[in-house]
Amino acid sequence: MKQHKFAFIVHALDVKDVARKYPIARYLPDEWVESLLRLTKPKVISEITGIESQTGAQTSGWFVGCPRTAAQLMGNGEDSVEVVARTGRVAEALGAEIVGLGAYTSIVGDSGRTVADALDIGVTTGNSYTVYTAVQGALWAASLMGIEPAQASAAVLGATGSIGRACALLLADQVGRIALAARRMERLGAVAEEVRGVANGRVTLHSQVADAMRDADIVVTVTSALDSVVEPEHLKPGAVVCDVARPRDVSKAVARQRDDVLVIEGGVVRVPGPVDFHFDFGFPPRTAYACMAETMILSLEGHTEDYSLGRELSVDKVREIGLLGDKHGFELAGFRSFERPVTDEEIARIRERADEARTRPAKAGTN
Repeated sequence: MKQHKFAFIVHALDVKDVARKYPIARYLPDEWVESLLRLTKPKVISEITGIESQTGAQTSGWFVGCPRTAAQLMGNGEDSVEVVARTGRVAEALGAEIVGLGAYTSIVGDSGRTVADALDIGVTTGNSYTVYTAVQGALWAASLMGIEPAQASAAVLGATGSIGRACALLLADQVGRIALAARRMERLGAVAEEVRGVANGRVTLHSQVADAMRDADIVVTVTSALDSVVEPEHLKPGAVVCDVARPRDVSKAVARQRDDVLVIEGGVVRVPGPVDFHFDFGFPPRTAYACMAETMILSLEGHTEDYSLGRELSVDKVREIGLLGDKHGFELAGFRSFERPVTDEEIARIRERADEARTRPAKAGTN
C-alpha cells in the first residue's frame, strides 16, 4: 500500500509567538521583528511521523513555517498570497502530495483558492473537519451541562466566514433557535437565507456579537478578529462556548470571572498511531488541531486533490470528512479550555454553579 505524504503550514500568531522560538525577539520593537520576518524564507519546522490508521494505512509529513504573523497576513494582500504560495512550494519540494493551510494562511487568497491555483499539489484549509469537530464538541459539552439542544438557543459568531457559515448550517436543525453575528449585514443576510432553509426554529441576525450571545445556551465563535470579542458580561449562566478562533475569541477574563460557564477549544483531535510531531505546539502527545487532522485524514485516504477551499464550504464534505475521520480512528480528544484539559469533575462543578447563579438576582452589568 502506497504511503502518501502531506505537509501543514504553520505561522506565528503574533510577535510574542516569535519570541518563543527566537528569545531575542522579546527585546526588539514589534516593527523590527516583523521587518526581520519579511526577510526570512519559509522553512521546515519538523517532520511528523507515526500516523497509523486503524485500517492499517500510514502517512507522514512535515510542518512548514510561513514567516509572517497573523497581523501581517491579514494586512498585506498579494504579498500574503505569495508568501503562503512560496511556503507551499517548500512542501512540494519535500514530496508532499497535499498541504494544509494553518491559522491565517487559510484566509488569504479567497480562503485558499488562489494559493491552490499557484501549487501543483492538493491544498486544503482543514476547515471541513474543524466544523465537524467543533459542532460535535459543542453538542457533547452541552449535554454534559444539561442543555437539551432541541430546546436550546445557539449563537454563531463570525457566521459569514467559511467555518462560521458551515457551523451555522450544521447546528441549525439541531437547536431550537439560532442567532447569527457578523460585521457585514448584507453578507450575513445571504447566509441567514441558507440557514432558514434548514433551521428548526427562529433565525436572527446581529451586527454586534454581544446581542447574539445574550440569550444563547450554546455559542460557537470563529471570528477573524485579532482581539477577544467574548467578555464575561456577554454570557448567561450555564452557557457553553466553543472557541474555534485562533487567536482565541474568548477573553481570559471569562476564565477568571465566570465560573458558571463552560469554555472549550474547538477542534482538538486525538490522532491514531504512535504519532510524533517533533514540535511542541502546546498540546498533549498524539493530539492536534482538527485542521491539521483533516490533512492527515486525506493523506491516509489517498485523497491528494484540493478539498476545503473557498468561503462556502460544502456541508456534504463536512459530513464526509467526519465519516473518514471515524474510519481512520480520529476522535475528539476530550475538552481543553485556555490551553489546559477540563475534567468531568470540573464540568460538574461549573454546572452546579450555573444552577446556583440562575436562582440569584442578576448583578448590574451581567445577564
